[in-house]
Amino acid sequence: MSEAAPHWRRSRALYFTGSTVARVGSEVSAPAVLLFGLAASGSARTAALLYSAITVAAVVGGPLLGLLLDRAKRPGLVLAFALGAYAAGLATIILAWGVLPWAAVLAVAVLTGLFGPATAGGWSSQLTRIVPRDHLRSGNALDAATYNLAGLLGPAGAAVIAGLLNATAAMTAAVVLIVAATPAALRLSLTGVPRGRRTIGSVAADLVDGFRPLVTVPALRGATLGSCISMVGFGMFFVACPLLGEAVFGRASDGALLLALLAATALLATVATARWPLPLSADRTFLIGTVVIGLGLATASFATTPTLLLVAVAVVGLADGPQLAALFSIRHREATSANRGQVFTTASSLKISCAAAGGALAGVLAEYSVPGILVAAAAAQIIAVVVSVAAGMPVRAPRPGHAS
Repeated sequence: MSEAAPHWRRSRALYFTGSTVARVGSEVSAPAVLLFGLAASGSARTAALLYSAITVAAVVGGPLLGLLLDRAKRPGLVLAFALGAYAAGLATIILAWGVLPWAAVLAVAVLTGLFGPATAGGWSSQLTRIVPRDHLRSGNALDAATYNLAGLLGPAGAAVIAGLLNATAAMTAAVVLIVAATPAALRLSLTGVPRGRRTIGSVAADLVDGFRPLVTVPALRGATLGSCISMVGFGMFFVACPLLGEAVFGRASDGALLLALLAATALLATVATARWPLPLSADRTFLIGTVVIGLGLATASFATTPTLLLVAVAVVGLADGPQLAALFSIRHREATSANRGQVFTTASSLKISCAAAGGALAGVLAEYSVPGILVAAAAAQIIAVVVSVAAGMPVRAPRPGHAS
């Protein structure tokens, strides 16, 4: 054990360093793509289409990447390749703009988006390979913290770089960060893992096998449906932020402060629960966290002063961190080594799509009422809880030996 401990500690350090850098790069790339498209074309519609082309492709790329990770003897090599391909795609968009036809640039964006899940579920699916089971709960919390940290640093970094230099520089920074994470992926000690089957069937059959647990395993089904519905609400909140900034603070740009506060409080809560775990099962933590998120969003819907709005958003963040960590715990607990990659990347891709759907719905509601957006976002959280339980998420603590 004394020889193994330094080994997994080194791997853990590589994992969290690489995943954090990759996720910051991904969070930089999202606003950078919008800013780049807007600056290069002068059209908000073109910028949104470019961003959507990258985002929507994750729905297909996630399951495929998960399949490759599950099949590979050295998943770290697959992860590094996917990161490199995502960075190369972003760089190609920069170089191709104005040189290739718009349709070709859009096609590059779609291909680039196929590799986007590498920065999210692609990393998270590998956590059990390097963190001992008795450290997995804190490992999940720290993994969730990297998302929170990236959500705090990424958009702010993109805004600062674009403001001081230009949107192309912000895109370039995203490329550099993602490339910088590839050595950590390569060096992860992700050797072949023992699993029940080593034979490889058809791609279609294996994709079905990887997706099946999300439908047939009650806890996974409940967590997947609940997290997707919850993410619809978050997508609505993200769209509402600049509108809230203008209505409450007087400037639409101040809406970014709300996103920064959300990420900061989520990070704080996640780090705290990693150090002092909550005396609850992962399932209960997810459900309670989702309810609290709904209460925070509902409070924000009638906030007319900056103080009340900031408090409401802080409550959302404090619940969001533990909710995400609990979701990771459920996935790790219920998935097997043979399908963990697909479970994580497929579920992550579905959440991305649901956030996009929530944003589109918020765009429609914005014509009528900004508070209405937040009420709908809060309602989505309550619906998420009901659907999670109805779909099979256990409300009672799991049996002894079935740790979360």
